[in-house]
Amino acid sequence: MSPLLPPVDPSVTAQLVAALTPRLRKRLDAGVAKLAGRPVARDGDIVRLAVDDDTDLELHAPGGVVTTAEAIRCGCLLAPDCLHRAAAASAAPVAEMPDPVVETPDPVAGEPSLTKAPRTAPPTSVPVTTPPATAGSAADDAPAGAVDPAPASATPAQRTAAAALHDAAAAVLEAGADGAGAVLQAELLRAAHTARLAGLPRAAGRAVAVVTALRAARDADPAHRLGDLTTALRDVLLLAHRLPEAAGPELAGLRGRVRQPYTPDGSLRLYGLFAEPVLTSTGYAGTVTWTADAAGRLYTVPDVAPGGAARAAGSADRAVRIGDTSLTHRELSRAGLAVSGATVSPTGRLGAGAGVRAVRAPGTSWRVEPLDRLWAVPVAEQIARALASDLDVPEAQDTGLAGDTGDTSDTSDGSTQPTAQDGRDGRDGRDLLFLDVTLIGTVREAAGECLLADCDGLTVRLAAAHDDPALPDRENLRLLALLAHGRGPGTRLRVVARLTPAPLPRAVLLAASHPTDPDTHVDLGLDRLRRADLPAEPTAGTSVGAGDARPSPTVQPATASDEAPVHLLRRRVHQAASGGRRVLAFPGSKESEAARLRRYGLGTAGALLTALHATAAERARDPFGRLLPADTGRFATAWLGAAVYTEEVDRALCAAAWGASSPGLASR
Repeated sequence: MSPLLPPVDPSVTAQLVAALTPRLRKRLDAGVAKLAGRPVARDGDIVRLAVDDDTDLELHAPGGVVTTAEAIRCGCLLAPDCLHRAAAASAAPVAEMPDPVVETPDPVAGEPSLTKAPRTAPPTSVPVTTPPATAGSAADDAPAGAVDPAPASATPAQRTAAAALHDAAAAVLEAGADGAGAVLQAELLRAAHTARLAGLPRAAGRAVAVVTALRAARDADPAHRLGDLTTALRDVLLLAHRLPEAAGPELAGLRGRVRQPYTPDGSLRLYGLFAEPVLTSTGYAGTVTWTADAAGRLYTVPDVAPGGAARAAGSADRAVRIGDTSLTHRELSRAGLAVSGATVSPTGRLGAGAGVRAVRAPGTSWRVEPLDRLWAVPVAEQIARALASDLDVPEAQDTGLAGDTGDTSDTSDGSTQPTAQDGRDGRDGRDLLFLDVTLIGTVREAAGECLLADCDGLTVRLAAAHDDPALPDRENLRLLALLAHGRGPGTRLRVVARLTPAPLPRAVLLAASHPTDPDTHVDLGLDRLRRADLPAEPTAGTSVGAGDARPSPTVQPATASDEAPVHLLRRRVHQAASGGRRVLAFPGSKESEAARLRRYGLGTAGALLTALHATAAERARDPFGRLLPADTGRFATAWLGAAVYTEEVDRALCAAAWGASSPGLASR
């Protein structure tokens, strides 16, 4: 995938690939690889790609996106039936699909609601939040606050689209990332376009996310994560599996909604909480500033647009797009804002329409109300809240399931702004943790060094949110590690972190109180700590008095859940997503792995692993002894069961590690 080319609408790529002859389809992947290293020149809305010394290919992208097949023109003799046009569309980034947003129909009397309560009366212990997303408020076609009625059942067109998505995703799983070339990607994009037209934007967005992850894997992109591909592929198969039989509120959540309504919220008095950089693998970057009102509800002021790490670092010094205020994001994270005529999305994004007025107001410390109440919520309750919103299929709470392709949404001033949805980055904030910790040491992992901190008797691993050298996260973590190794051992910090589901208590650091000034804080992704900001090192002859000694923190030892061998099943799930069905069909130690799972009491995991290997190796023969095509549907079903199971076990182990109650399937 070449970031120099303009994004291409999924339907355009599918149309061009479908028009190729079988002979040209076999050469498509080679054609994409050939174009990857060719020079690209931009002239306004026209991008020229030099196919060879004598032939140029033009992509016309008014508004920055190629929306028709005719907008890709080639100068070779075989045009328009040449390979170059389809190869260019397959090499370009996928244009973002409309942002799927949860519908919130009124729950049926006597039945538990499958969606979150509206923002009008949130529980004080659970902050209502917003994901890092668009700067501005959407002007929905429906009246503000209007909600579509819950559909009784899926329409025939939606069932057909779900079946097409399932077949295309199963074909991708059959081949794996290594074998899912441009042709299979185009088939999945065609299914995504069909789903979008049928009114299934959520499934369409996840299908586009699979294609984006496949291209990153095949291009050896350093930002590629196999877990992201596995998650996106699981989501597509799960949505396609559940949609045909869903009804009522469940169907409303599964299908999603294209546009997000913004409703008037009167006057707001907001207090800056922190700011974080946004850097997505789909080419979007920026800053999101989190604020809270007097009741502890969370709101965001985002500024996300196409760009890279430089924009993520520089946008913190741009003025926020609300009213006439000249506050930058860095300043707003420490100051306050008085807003009149505010418009707010159901997830808490602040609108930037013409009628919104905002002026600077005093901020407050994290240790003073109303911000202090965020840290008063018990840790176990925060973990339960975070896990309940993480990848919750029926609720579609604008998490990673909402589409991770840098979608766009309409704003009240008539423009469109990109969202910051990218895998696990596009969240509603329920996974934010507000912790009081004591630094006790560091631990080295494969991805780098992590801080060890004591939090109410739990040993928590705190990692850097971003590894990009243009952002200060990693360097700030190294300096904070000095506090645990001599410069003030046992230092108490108040931090904002984001939960990372894992068998051990783990989170990524977003902001922390200043090491020497507890009334101020440091945005660890934007501000750079200096050694001068740390407490002075004790001199050689200085002894610590008995009254000054800090008690050693009580550290909870590792539990048996940490050793549960769920990785045996998870590894096979990831192997299938990477290498396809064939890698699980090879003879090996599958019986011993299944037996080990059963010995640890994971009988379901052992049965799922056995079924996964059995369906992978199952091949029928015709009367002449020739192998018949594999049953991709049966293998996809077995793989989906294993993937969903590992996700649920991971959530349960994460909840147990933090001492929280697991949400479980019953709450979903």
